[in-house]
Amino acid sequence: MAFASFLGRVLFASVFILSAWQEFNEFGVDGGPAAKALRPKFNVFTNHVTSHLGVQVPEIEIKHIVAAAIALKGIGGILFIFGSSLGAYLLLLHQTIVIPILYDFYNYDVDEKVFTQLFIKFTQSMALFGALLFFIGMRNSMPKRQPKKKAPKTKTV
Repeated sequence: MAFASFLGRVLFASVFILSAWQEFNEFGVDGGPAAKALRPKFNVFTNHVTSHLGVQVPEIEIKHIVAAAIALKGIGGILFIFGSSLGAYLLLLHQTIVIPILYDFYNYDVDEKVFTQLFIKFTQSMALFGALLFFIGMRNSMPKRQPKKKAPKTKTV
């Protein structure tokens, strides 16, 4: 059972680790292709936040966002493999920030093809989010192992 659990964590975390590795290799000076793809979506997201909530989002360089995403995915994935709840929380933080920005299906009409593609990716990411919540819930519900108390040795006279 322990090996199956470990293998499941490795396979689950490989999605995040391989993604982080690819983005790290392509990062470059300007953040790479990930930054170029994220820039317009981030601008639309900040405009939505500003118009709906009336809160001005501070200026953030896109390459710093990409670097933070790489760090969250890489460190979180590695810690998750070893069964750490901290790793799961880091991956949850990454998913919480990235999902509404990258998969902005709400900006398109239902009839558009882009809507369907983004909505499918959104639901897949939400499934990963749910799996992380499940892991944390199971991790917190399992009783901690108590060290076995050794019986005192009887003294012989």
